Amino acid sequence: MCRWLAYSGGPIQLDEVILKPAGSLIDQSLRSKLGETTTNGDGFGIGWYGKSSKPGVYRDIFPAWNDANLRNLTEQIESHLFLAHIRATTGTAVQRSNCHPFQYKNWIFVHNGLINDFDVVKRELVLAVEPDLFPFIQGTTDSEIMFYLALTFGMMDDVKKGVEKMASFVEKIGHKHGIEFPLQMSLGISDGESLYGFRYSSENKSRTLFHSVKMEAIRDLAPLVKRFSDDTRALVSEPIGQVKEAWVPVPESSFVKIHKGEIIIEDLNLSTNS
Repeated sequence: MCRWLAYSGGPIQLDEVILKPAGSLIDQSLRSKLGETTTNGDGFGIGWYGKSSKPGVYRDIFPAWNDANLRNLTEQIESHLFLAHIRATTGTAVQRSNCHPFQYKNWIFVHNGLINDFDVVKRELVLAVEPDLFPFIQGTTDSEIMFYLALTFGMMDDVKKGVEKMASFVEKIGHKHGIEFPLQMSLGISDGESLYGFRYSSENKSRTLFHSVKMEAIRDLAPLVKRFSDDTRALVSEPIGQVKEAWVPVPESSFVKIHKGEIIIEDLNLSTNS
């Protein structure tokens, strides 16, 4: 599948999180320990927020471990809020438009998982996308369709409800076609103000997702960690760094919101009648 991370806190150079830690996202692109696939070499992407409300996005099809441009950019770019993703395709083409993050206006979106039998349900899902949003779809992945369905179902007004309605719709269409377990997802989303995470699967065996504990606790465990602000928080597909106690699993079927250091976790409420 894929691996991703999301950071919110004091401005730092992106390489401090993406490249430097033990078990970094770059390490995971070669040797993922908790993913469905050990190697995630079918492209990568980063999305970050700076002075503009619109995020910067850089994506490419090369393996993340072998791209000098990624290293050069992350050593220079400083941001208080960013997401990064490494891709292992589930069948769609290795092309730049299929790499995450996907972006619409001030929103960015990353996904680990899949819509099962996407070729069977693709037409009905695509036709449900709001006509005004349809022209912005650039690639061929199930992930991008999930993003535009969530936007269609009101994610910009209420992130949790928009994603719940998207997931419910995917489930409904999948079941209509006799697919037992239509959806597998861990999502990272941002509007430039907050981070949002989702962990859900039809079979209740979701891909891993973790959130960081408070920085005060991390400093007790690792006194040399001084470069992060007190409101630093992160979401990751699998833990990074050498302090295992810094990471807490996100429960099954959960929504996470991170805003200015505060973490809110709520149950997801899906209905196939949506």
